[in-house]
Amino acid sequence: MANLGTRIYTRFRGRLVGKDADGRCYYEARTPNRTGGGEKRHERWVIYHKGEDASAVPPEWWGWLHHMEAAPLPESARQPWQQPWQPNQTGTANAYHPPGSDCRGGQRASTTSDYEAWYPEG
Repeated sequence: MANLGTRIYTRFRGRLVGKDADGRCYYEARTPNRTGGGEKRHERWVIYHKGEDASAVPPEWWGWLHHMEAAPLPESARQPWQQPWQPNQTGTANAYHPPGSDCRGGQRASTTSDYEAWYPEG
């Protein structure tokens, strides 16, 4: 969620380029105002939903935000083998927990090469 300064800047200097499937708004400056790669180019930014981090930007928009693409990729450009995008799940209930993790009971299947602890004699 944008603070007051970002909202004012966006209102007067920004041009709405589009929205992603989750409703995040992507903006571009009306005039070239940043020097990058030896040339003046338009500043680009996104207005996140409250509590989101940068991993919330889908790949279709990531390349555009970082000036790798002139326009955002359309949803139709996705290949059938590509999995649906989802933001980073670390720290949430949906995070990956491998077998043996404390979050999954701390038990794992034993293997033939299991570690045997060394104890000093005596």
